[in-house]
Amino acid sequence: MSEQSGRTTASLDEVLKSFEGHRRELCAYAYRMLGSSFEAEDAVQEAFTRAWKSYDSFEGRSSVRSWLYKITTNVCLDMLDGPQRRARPMDLNGPSTPESPLPMPEPDYVWVEPIPNALAFGADPAEHASTKDTLRLAFVAAVQHLPATQRAILIMREVLRFSANETADMLVMSPASVNSALQRARATMSKVQPETTKTFDETDEQQRKLVDDFVKAFESYNMDALTTLLKADVALAMPPFSLWVSGPENVATFMLGTGQACRDSRLVPLEGANGLPAFGHYKPSGEPGVWIPWSITVLELDDGKVSGLNFFLDTEKLFPLFGLAPEWREQ
Repeated sequence: MSEQSGRTTASLDEVLKSFEGHRRELCAYAYRMLGSSFEAEDAVQEAFTRAWKSYDSFEGRSSVRSWLYKITTNVCLDMLDGPQRRARPMDLNGPSTPESPLPMPEPDYVWVEPIPNALAFGADPAEHASTKDTLRLAFVAAVQHLPATQRAILIMREVLRFSANETADMLVMSPASVNSALQRARATMSKVQPETTKTFDETDEQQRKLVDDFVKAFESYNMDALTTLLKADVALAMPPFSLWVSGPENVATFMLGTGQACRDSRLVPLEGANGLPAFGHYKPSGEPGVWIPWSITVLELDDGKVSGLNFFLDTEKLFPLFGLAPEWREQ
């Protein structure tokens, strides 16, 4: 009996280990589907639980990877059973004037959230490079416009490169239905997705310099230097507020007015979010030498300029997710 139990335990350990090898790619998939890193983690954990419970019925007709994607897809579709879709402020309304008062914050389920690179990318640099663009905030927000099943089909076919037959098997559809839904999804994406910009490359010296120059200008609160780094149609957004502003001069006016609490901030570099440069943003606490959480700040770059300033203000949730301390002290 003990020998049988030992074999069962060993087998269980092997099964769970085989699941874990797919966690990051499944988390990235669920994030694209759901627009929330927290919901993505929950979805993958639920998928592993369902897979573990039904492993005895898995007969190996497909790979473990495909089987886990099928289960994760079902979990995500269950979670998306409703009209709510996550968005960015610029998806909900036009730009505000920089003097506009801040509106009331919206609930967290309204917004596309950032995801740490460490949750979404594996150790393979080639896989990292090939999928980074589809984790951009703009892509994830655009995908949210699709009905849930079309969303899954687009990601499976065009991001993960599953065949029409594999996708049909996962969704219990015919390949013809998958191809038809893919065409509709592509048509919608062509209308709502911004033009693809150059992916951030950590090894690109010019891009690294742009990010370094931004940090220097922002921390010194030099608006003249800052505006020279911004693209003409740069957008500044601060979820959970729906307000956003566009254009370098408007960004500067906002930062010197409503956003002046950012003066004397500190930007602590992160390994990245959504394949983009990101920082733990701390603001002055009022106590000399001590800064407190303000935002997860994610930069979007395009054509040698900063095209997007994203300040995610839900630090109570996001700072632990990114492994950040609850305060920053002068070194």
